[in-house]
Amino acid sequence: MAEYHFVSRWRIQAPIERVWEEIFHAERWPSWWKYVDRVDELERGAADGVGRRQHLLFRTRLPYKVGFEVRTTRVQPPLTLEADATGELEGTGRWMLTPDDGGTLVRYNWDVRTTRWWMNLLAPVARPAFRWNHDELMREGGESLARRLGAKLQLPDAEARRQRPARAARWPALAAMMALIVLAWRRRPSRR
Repeated sequence: MAEYHFVSRWRIQAPIERVWEEIFHAERWPSWWKYVDRVDELERGAADGVGRRQHLLFRTRLPYKVGFEVRTTRVQPPLTLEADATGELEGTGRWMLTPDDGGTLVRYNWDVRTTRWWMNLLAPVARPAFRWNHDELMREGGESLARRLGAKLQLPDAEARRQRPARAARWPALAAMMALIVLAWRRRPSRR
């Protein structure tokens, strides 16, 4: 299995309670986050949300979907929400919210392993493409949440990403994209 550690940060000019409310209620995500296809509740869990099980299905910028189950393991409103994931991705996701100059700093840590055979096979060359894909999904999530709340958004990590040398990642990303296209082409139904 290929392992990934992703960190995403959003600075949203909205009160922490409003930001928490939207992040905590993942069942609402499909109404405002375009890459979230569905969120199905599998088990309610305790009154505070611990033990809640949900199945999430994400579309991505690349030509695939990824689905996994999450079980909420920690809830400390309005500061921390943590869940363990199983399925096509396995690991831990942790939302951390901090009041920040009249707004909210949101940090999401996503420590996961891929379980799909083709993702693991392509990981050595596709890692930059998978990272870009995750970053795009999270960027759009922050923009959509800010729109939903009628708030301004700042993406603290976006500037750092722009300053990284892009040339070094270009060829592996191109190779990964070609491999994904070939894989998608091979999986299409035959016309016999």
